[in-house]
Amino acid sequence: MRKYFLQFLIIIIAITIVIFLIRKRNKEEYVKIAGFTQGTSYHITYESRRGENLKNEIDTLLADFDKIFSTYLPSSVISRLNKNDTNVDINSHFIKLFDKAYEVYKATDGAFDITVAPVVNAWGFGFTEKADIDSSLIDSLLQYVGMNKVKLDQGKIWKKYKETMLDANGIAQGYSVDVTTGFLDKKGIRNYLVEIGGEVSTKGVNDKGVIWKIGLDKPIENNFAPGTYLQAILQVENRSLATSGNYRKFYEKDGVKYVHSIDPKTGYPVLKNLLSVTVLADDCMTADAYATGFMVMGVERTKTFLSSHKELEAYLIYSSDEGNYQVFITEGLKNNILE
Repeated sequence: MRKYFLQFLIIIIAITIVIFLIRKRNKEEYVKIAGFTQGTSYHITYESRRGENLKNEIDTLLADFDKIFSTYLPSSVISRLNKNDTNVDINSHFIKLFDKAYEVYKATDGAFDITVAPVVNAWGFGFTEKADIDSSLIDSLLQYVGMNKVKLDQGKIWKKYKETMLDANGIAQGYSVDVTTGFLDKKGIRNYLVEIGGEVSTKGVNDKGVIWKIGLDKPIENNFAPGTYLQAILQVENRSLATSGNYRKFYEKDGVKYVHSIDPKTGYPVLKNLLSVTVLADDCMTADAYATGFMVMGVERTKTFLSSHKELEAYLIYSSDEGNYQVFITEGLKNNILE
């Protein structure tokens, strides 16, 4: 009887070892890659059964993306449009971004507007030299601002005024995240985190088998090291996140602080007390565009907007009249805050 028991025990141990070896062989590892794109950095973590390094393919993907939307490349699609080149071929990426930009432009009553480029440039936050600002210059430039002055028809961009220019910086970075996650999805990758310049999209779980965690920076002036001072940590499951704020991009002149968020209606930097806004949406392009628009809208308008747009979640950080930090968090996001 003992002999049969030992034989049975040996068989069980052998089966266990075989199962362990099979699982070990098939175990998917997490690959981390990083690089530079769009004047910023990117960090991507993804699960791969073969440990496949996709950096070269992703670098090529993002370089091709720049050839469409970078205002710093003279030969890019958007640069050629700004120079009124009538021979520009508009591809599906440009169409998708333009359509989303117009959707958010309408929803925010013009607070988000990719035609604000002439004014942004004049203030020194764009792709040309800063101008000598006065009210007459701003008034002259505002006549060229407004997405109602451009249209996309039959694969062509038509502008009412040749002086109208496009700047997709408030939406393109989020869209580059979506393009990258689309690439990973086609590869059959089920778990990943993609971060480009602070805009993030997640799918599945991390290497510990738990939902991805994202840190939100405190809106401290000159806080150029993301992750150094955190306001909160969020669990982000199969969603995208984008943050906009005025605590990194600004300059001071004659004792006056000028921030990069420009109101397309007035042509002047916003003077509202909203310091930063983080938006969660199903795709990063949408989150990015609304985060940009909300910075212009300010706290109260944004709260009202969010109350009727439950598809969006948001974390707002703003200063009170006494100068103290205050936060507003949508109800659907509160359970995702870890600390």
